[in-house]
Amino acid sequence: MMELFPAIDLRSGQAVRLYQGDYNQTTVYSPDPVSVAEDFKAQGARNLHLVDLDGAKDGTLSNFDTISAILKTEGLFVEVGGGIRDEERVRRYLDTGVGRVILGTAAVQQPDFLREMVRKYGPKIAVGVDARDGRVATHGWLETTGMDSFAFCETLRDWGVSTVIYTDISRDGGLQGTNLEAYRRLTQISGLDIVASGGITELAELSELEAMGTAGAILGKALYTGRLSLREAVALTRKEGS
Repeated sequence: MMELFPAIDLRSGQAVRLYQGDYNQTTVYSPDPVSVAEDFKAQGARNLHLVDLDGAKDGTLSNFDTISAILKTEGLFVEVGGGIRDEERVRRYLDTGVGRVILGTAAVQQPDFLREMVRKYGPKIAVGVDARDGRVATHGWLETTGMDSFAFCETLRDWGVSTVIYTDISRDGGLQGTNLEAYRRLTQISGLDIVASGGITELAELSELEAMGTAGAILGKALYTGRLSLREAVALTRKEGS
């Protein structure tokens, strides 16, 4: 069964959404992210995807207290990304109760560090691969490298990474559908679980993603705008995965 991860993006302690990673196009959806997490759980969520946007941009820990408060919501597997660039922060999140830590910029710029974290913490380490025009982006999507995103995913698998959260930046926050073709290609990488992120808007997309073997899907703006019902999405994936 494909796992669903409703997303809460945090900026200055608030639940927000960016449009295609643009910090200048921020919409605040709730000043109380804990209540958002509780509402997601009430709709059937078993997982939660948290992104510290401040951390992704400048490496700060300004949303740590908010994340810690969200973790008190029982019965949720929580993964966290954004600005995690040293082992102290990895351990701090894991010790607080985070189920999986997502490395992004650090995975690109510090491959030795990534390999060491995978060696120590195994499946509790995932990598967020954010792609713009097929190239890997870093620093909260503010910088784009010349690295091919698909080849990088294969390299990550070879390094022992078990889960990749792959985001097509051009689809994120646009409510125009996700990049299904990219996920068809990515799910062919043997030994790597792919979590789809960016632009998922319709239940039919979730069905397609599950059918092609995608391990998980992150739901963001479509939930906040009411385009997609989390309750219906949960029911669909559990039915199809049974």
